[in-house]
Amino acid sequence: MDRRLLQVSTIAAVIVAVPAAATAQTRTYRFDQPSMSMDAALTQLAETAGRDILFSAGATAGRRAPAIRGQMTLDTALVLALAGADLHADLTGSAVVIERGAPAAASLATVVEEVVVTGNRARARSVEDSPAPVDVLGRDDIGSTGFVDTTDVLRMLIPSFTVGRNPNSDAGTFVRPASLRGLPGDKTLLLVNSKRRHRSAAVSASGFGSQAADSATIPASAIRTIEVLRDGAAAQYGSDAVAGVINFLLKEDDHGGSLTARVGQYYEGDGQDYFLAGNIGLPLTENGFINISAEYNKAEQTSRGGPYCSAAFCAADYAAENPEYAALVDPTQPLSMIGQPSLEAVRGFVNAGIDLDDDTRIYAFGNFSRSNSVADAIYRYPTNDQTTLDVPVRLPDGSVFSFNEIFPGGFTPKYSAIITDYSLVAGWRGRTVAGLGFDLSARFGADRMKYKTENALNPSLGPASPRAFTRANYVAEEWALNADFTRDFVLPLTDRSANAAFGLEYRNESFEPQPGQASAYAAGPYARSDPWGFCAEGATAPIGVDCADPDDPVYNTLPAMTLTVSPAQAGRLDRRSLAAYSELSFEVTEALLFDAALRYEDFSDFGDTLNGKLAARYVVTQGLTLRGSIGTGFRAPTPGQQSFSNTQFNTVDGAIQVTGLFPAGSPVSRFLGAQPLKPETAFNLSAGLVARLGRDTSLSVDVYRIAIKDQYYRTSSIAVTPAIRQAMSDAGVVGAESVSSVQFFQNALDATVTGVDVVATHALEWGGGQSTRFTFNANANRYEVDRVNIVGLLDREEVFDFENGLPAWRGALQVEHEVGRWRLTARGTLWGGYENMFSAADPRIQTFDPEFMMDVEAGYRIREGLNLSIGARNLFNAYPALDRIGEGTANGALYRADSVVDWQGGFWFVRLEARF
Repeated sequence: MDRRLLQVSTIAAVIVAVPAAATAQTRTYRFDQPSMSMDAALTQLAETAGRDILFSAGATAGRRAPAIRGQMTLDTALVLALAGADLHADLTGSAVVIERGAPAAASLATVVEEVVVTGNRARARSVEDSPAPVDVLGRDDIGSTGFVDTTDVLRMLIPSFTVGRNPNSDAGTFVRPASLRGLPGDKTLLLVNSKRRHRSAAVSASGFGSQAADSATIPASAIRTIEVLRDGAAAQYGSDAVAGVINFLLKEDDHGGSLTARVGQYYEGDGQDYFLAGNIGLPLTENGFINISAEYNKAEQTSRGGPYCSAAFCAADYAAENPEYAALVDPTQPLSMIGQPSLEAVRGFVNAGIDLDDDTRIYAFGNFSRSNSVADAIYRYPTNDQTTLDVPVRLPDGSVFSFNEIFPGGFTPKYSAIITDYSLVAGWRGRTVAGLGFDLSARFGADRMKYKTENALNPSLGPASPRAFTRANYVAEEWALNADFTRDFVLPLTDRSANAAFGLEYRNESFEPQPGQASAYAAGPYARSDPWGFCAEGATAPIGVDCADPDDPVYNTLPAMTLTVSPAQAGRLDRRSLAAYSELSFEVTEALLFDAALRYEDFSDFGDTLNGKLAARYVVTQGLTLRGSIGTGFRAPTPGQQSFSNTQFNTVDGAIQVTGLFPAGSPVSRFLGAQPLKPETAFNLSAGLVARLGRDTSLSVDVYRIAIKDQYYRTSSIAVTPAIRQAMSDAGVVGAESVSSVQFFQNALDATVTGVDVVATHALEWGGGQSTRFTFNANANRYEVDRVNIVGLLDREEVFDFENGLPAWRGALQVEHEVGRWRLTARGTLWGGYENMFSAADPRIQTFDPEFMMDVEAGYRIREGLNLSIGARNLFNAYPALDRIGEGTANGALYRADSVVDWQGGFWFVRLEARF
């Protein structure tokens, strides 16, 4: 965003702020020198700010000046200089409201401050004035990434934000696990228009078991600005805000709009991607707006795997020995597509507001998103005693059957997730006659995930098994009532103003696993030994059945379908919480500012917690500011983490096995010594500086330390014994007879994260209409396990990968150059090295070297409002190092499944955008 869009001869003085609510402010601007008419000045202000100006005294009442959207954000304060009079600009709405008149001559000044509403609930502040690090990402920043998925947009623009591409990992395949400052996604709070976003129904079955809000359901075309608070804020916003807060502010334009079409594909010739988005702003009565955004995205699968070869089964070797198998498969090609899943998604957002008077607004916003993604599961090979295919059983007539008769070449199941997400928020905000700002709101959000499988089996049903199933449904819902207030006052015994915020929140969250089709979870006849009673006492076995031989197929069992929810595992878990918070912002001196926050919250299932935060900002000199904070935080385990369970296929040393994951409170977990989950607690420290190195250069450096106690993590695999198997059967676990290992979530460890964020910008004007903007951001992050709280249940591989599995640092330099009708963007990203241990039993370590990737885009303005762009992500088609060490251990996967360094290769795209 260009902070020098307004250029004039005079820089104005002064700003007086009077916030009406937590997200609003009124400022006074003074013009010093006349150079243009009042109407011309106000029209230019409207065009630059990207919204309307409502004229009152001193101009034509009710007249609206035209707006050019996309230049600046709604929360941009403009310091103007008017000859001999003040101008009040109320930034609470979609328009700049001129409250009283001014002379007929005016001049625009050069000062443009980005005002942020995130990180301080008592008063909106400029980025440089904030005592906590806040990044403001505008429309141009979002558009410059080349991505259409909001999760990927965040990954490109926030230095410490990472996202994995996890194939074959249940929920993580469809709702990608994100991380800020090395912490899982559910330790970063997502807001929309400063209101908490509801969670996804996806609970990760691996690692942290994260259940976070899904940013991908928020269409990028609906976003006006993204504010990123890189600081712990649980004392201000509640549970989850341990690593930081990301606030999506929606567009508020009441006229105009845009249409965007994009097509692209990977250099490998797959992953074809088609995208269409539209946005329109309309007036809603004479004093309101409704802004509507909609997107459609269709993307095909990618394949980045290799030939299937593991210690247990190698397709090429087996084909060489078995011509029948060689005739059915090509062992030189991947036997499952390991990469990104296919996607078809429709997403929309509506944002609306009506100003009842100068101080009061009613508002509402909501979304609907529906996506269907399909991915390949692990290839099921037809030999080596694989449970699904190569275990013979006796049919009712006594004959022997195994599924490799039906699938002599093996098979690859396809699994999919249909995700439906919707929400509605409504509220009333304003300011009373006595000067009390208020914001009263109610919200509801829900996320539903339906799992389906095709080309699959429920082996326990035998030859009669269907080939397609709805395996399970997961539903997460949340509703809340909020009452937020602000008040300005003068500190006793001083003439310093202070700002206070306080409020109440009632929240109800729920998670409900729902059974799929009966054929998916049913334990058929072959789930038990001797299903037809051939060897029962007094029975006569058919010819060929040898009841005296314990290895006779009559005694073999086949599992029920995995990754399903049975009626015994279904049920709704609700949690209620009531919170009260207060925050005070005050200046001790003109240079020294303090913010203090306190939050009390009581949970129906965990009791209460009290958290506090103190932040300070000190202006050393003009252009140099120091800032820092100290605070406590917490995160309560979600209803999903407390009740989620599944069974799934995993590969162990090349062999496919069934692993069960159970809630900490389940009978199976309690049998193994599990303790009920309790909240995580955190202690945050941060310190930094902001430097303005001349008019066109800025620099911020922030160091941080986050200490977390009782962090959630999944135990290592526990081998099933007869006693464990009996406990699973008693609990109604589907396919208990075939489960090889079990796991559960616990407050597994204490850990500390330390790091540093660096953000720098520099702008150059070349003359002749040319300009260049440089943006550099970098993050170095270190995760350390201080203590393992479940000794014997978390192996050394988990701890090692915890501490070393993410790149130690990441840096990115973006250069944007504008000349005439052309806009050229280049972004280079350098990922630091990282390490991975193969397994606890085989503790070899692979070191991954730093990796460089380049993104480029060239845009051409065909005419005003119509732009054509062509670009490439990962221009040089760089790939990270291969995943595994040694031969015969890859199972067809060439790259680390959980790598945050992209392993899809280069991607080109063409985009056409029309604004009207």
